[in-house]
Amino acid sequence: MHHNLNNIRSLSRSSFFSVFILIPVLLMVPSCYSTTAVKGTPVKDIAIIQDKAAAKRTKLKKQRKEIIKMRDVKENETFVERNGISEYRVGPLDVLEITSHIGEKAEITTIKVGNTGKISYSFIDDLSVSGLTPSEIDEELTYKLSKFIKNPRIDVLVKEFKSKSALVLGEITSIRGTLQGNRGASGKIYLEGKTSLMDLIASAGGYTIDADIRKVKLIRKAQTYHINLYDIIEKGDDRYNVIIDNGDVVDVPELPEYGERIYVMGEVYSQGIYSLKDAKDLLGAIALAGSFTPLAKEENTLVVRALEPGKKPLVMMADLKALFRRADLAQNTSLEDGDLIYVPRMLIGDINDWIANTMPLLNFILYPAEFESRYFLKKHLHFDRKSSTSE
Repeated sequence: MHHNLNNIRSLSRSSFFSVFILIPVLLMVPSCYSTTAVKGTPVKDIAIIQDKAAAKRTKLKKQRKEIIKMRDVKENETFVERNGISEYRVGPLDVLEITSHIGEKAEITTIKVGNTGKISYSFIDDLSVSGLTPSEIDEELTYKLSKFIKNPRIDVLVKEFKSKSALVLGEITSIRGTLQGNRGASGKIYLEGKTSLMDLIASAGGYTIDADIRKVKLIRKAQTYHINLYDIIEKGDDRYNVIIDNGDVVDVPELPEYGERIYVMGEVYSQGIYSLKDAKDLLGAIALAGSFTPLAKEENTLVVRALEPGKKPLVMMADLKALFRRADLAQNTSLEDGDLIYVPRMLIGDINDWIANTMPLLNFILYPAEFESRYFLKKHLHFDRKSSTSE
């Protein structure tokens, strides 16, 4: 499996990202309903495992409610939203560009906001602008200058954003290009207004192939929130794409060196990669993933096992509804290194159709070396043809 892991890491970040974007399209195709489940490892105490899964699910639900509230904010230290439009809040060290219009002539003045949050402009001294938006500063200056100038016309914009920032740590590609291509770079990102978590990560150059994106941490005022980026990327659930505030810290951890591993995908609370030693059977894998979402068809849970490249994988179906509700241990399939557990959103129809429509994804996960060689060979041949044509 270490060989497979090294091959996965050799893929470009963009290829990895693109494949996970395709996952919801590939996995929602109907499949088989008539496959017999393979007898699994006996479970000594299902109730204890169920209780642990329920506790984890309750904790996840509570934190997710808090995260959703953080996504719906209309203002924070960095911006304020009025009439559906968000504006940056100016602070110390920001650089403003103030334009005064006199007839057809425009006079531009660049002013740095002082440490006390004040500026001086024209006849106006020590005007407090900290916390105000550019349009509010415009209104203040226009009002005060009207005592000295007839019908003053002022425009204010932020030239340099220096007062609000967030810190990005861990497995990110770069910090605005200053650490080009350096793996695991970390640094400060200046905020320029309303900024989401995905916006911030994109500003930092994106995450590396080694990033464990199901365990991203957001640290805000001594509170730590765990966010699974699979929910945003794969499911398109923008509720968890929180709005970043001044002083936030985002930590993208490194993917653990699991060795032998399994993949848990679909309608579970925490999709991702898990260690086989922590999930010897199907029940253990589902417990690690925080159990099913309300949309899950747990009676159609699939275990997909690689055989060899170019051949159909072994697909086993387990009725986990029977396992949990009737303690039917025959449904608790034993797992092996590289198994993919998939919990569907809809009842399955034809196993052959399901395999045919999901083979690109299955090849990527189950046969990484084969996928890599084919992908880069195809890309190389395409380049050669293009070069020959241009000549």
